[in-house]
Amino acid sequence: MTQVALNDSSSPLAPTGVTKIRTLIEGFDDISHGGLPIGRTTLVSGTSGTGKTLLGVQFLYHGIVHFDEPGILVTFEESPEDIIKNAFSFGWDLQKLMDEGKLFILDASPDPEGQDVVGNFDLSALIERIQYAIRKYKAQRVSIDSVTAVFQQYDAATVVRREIFRLAARLKLMKVTTLMTTERVDEYGPVARYGVEEFVSDNVVILRNALEGERRRRTVEILKLRGTTHMKGEYPFTITNEGINIFPLGAMRLTQRSSNVRVSSGVKTLDEMCGGGFFRDSIILATGATGTGKTLLVSKFLENGCANGERVMLFAYEESRAQLLRNATSWGIDFEDLEERGLLKILCAYPESAGLEDHLQIIKSEISQFKPARIAIDSLSALDRGVSNTSFRQFVIGVTGYAKQEEITGFFTNTTEQFMGLHSITESHISTITDTILMLQYVEVRGEMSRAINVFKMRGSWHDKGIREYTITGDGPDIRSSFRNLERIISGSPTRTSVDEKSELSRIVQGVQSNEDSRL
Repeated sequence: MTQVALNDSSSPLAPTGVTKIRTLIEGFDDISHGGLPIGRTTLVSGTSGTGKTLLGVQFLYHGIVHFDEPGILVTFEESPEDIIKNAFSFGWDLQKLMDEGKLFILDASPDPEGQDVVGNFDLSALIERIQYAIRKYKAQRVSIDSVTAVFQQYDAATVVRREIFRLAARLKLMKVTTLMTTERVDEYGPVARYGVEEFVSDNVVILRNALEGERRRRTVEILKLRGTTHMKGEYPFTITNEGINIFPLGAMRLTQRSSNVRVSSGVKTLDEMCGGGFFRDSIILATGATGTGKTLLVSKFLENGCANGERVMLFAYEESRAQLLRNATSWGIDFEDLEERGLLKILCAYPESAGLEDHLQIIKSEISQFKPARIAIDSLSALDRGVSNTSFRQFVIGVTGYAKQEEITGFFTNTTEQFMGLHSITESHISTITDTILMLQYVEVRGEMSRAINVFKMRGSWHDKGIREYTITGDGPDIRSSFRNLERIISGSPTRTSVDEKSELSRIVQGVQSNEDSRL
């Protein structure tokens, strides 16, 4: 009896998985687990201004430049001239690709006069033109932008849906990978305005540009990739001078190496409290009320890096460069000299000047160019204002993950709203991401305001549990011994403890005797 080898790849009936085509759009291939399914249509839906056209053009451009796969761009709205001009601002010379016969832009803008003959509407002529262009240019990628324009020109939605479905089916027969954009009304409403996705698409990608507080936040979500896997949920993205840049934070792996090498904080006593200093690739968070000395600790940390010949960067979101230079000078630190020597780079910006995704992209880009060994952000709380906890946590994960990946020591500050007393360090949802937490606070001792510092957490190392008095002098921070005979310091209202001197002396003697007995 003859046996059929079902797994024989030479058999036309052999089962095969869905093959994907890489887009090389930053982050998209990560969340889509390899790119877009070959030979299928993907619907890209979003409100106006979300970046749908840009995604389609970038998909074609990367295919031509990196994989030598010719492409066809069908435009229902923008003129070819405008598309070419807009693309050039990203460094994409579409006209050159057209002259080389690798790209063809088909202007399919609907004729406004066609509204009088709705019943006779069909896309037969357009479909034939697209098929001819695909064969002529041997195109493998097609981008159609956007089918919503067709619906807006004609009232017979059922007829238009039928024709769009016929177009998608014909493209599938020609085995081209297609991106088809459509517009939606609301960021979190129906997928598309006219229900096209139910008829034409194997895959659906949603772009959003939602308003959170006073800032816009762009996200991308893969709703479905039929027959294959992808990452679920929304992922932030931004538009840079190189196109769409997605931050696939969920794709990050906790595989960063951990170093046992110590680096100094720039404050000898603080190093001793941390068991010998910070770990080289760790993330340190200094949290406390305004004026407790967080920026001073950051400045000493950066100065120490420069003293060791390391490059360091400071991202400041609360003070101007002139203020930072003045403050550092008052502590005996010459930031201006360090900048002139090429060891320090300071970047100052208002938090509201850009969205969190844009700030993250700027930080990553600056780090990539300057290649520092240490970075500092002063402060995270400034960036936290007016955004959701989810987007802020994603931003912090992006920064800390990138710093650890590059084996950079990061020192961040966080300003608490409570002036005195116990405050939560978990409200910002970043305490679990950091390796070391320094808590700074005000306490009232003997009718005077004093500062206190303690190492609240330090992963992978012994650290001093004491709460020490902390003063700021002309030479910088002066960390003294622990507060004596006081309790409830963290609450901000310390009380003196009554100590029986004879009992205390007896306890010390017993401890010494016990140590001698153990040696014997």
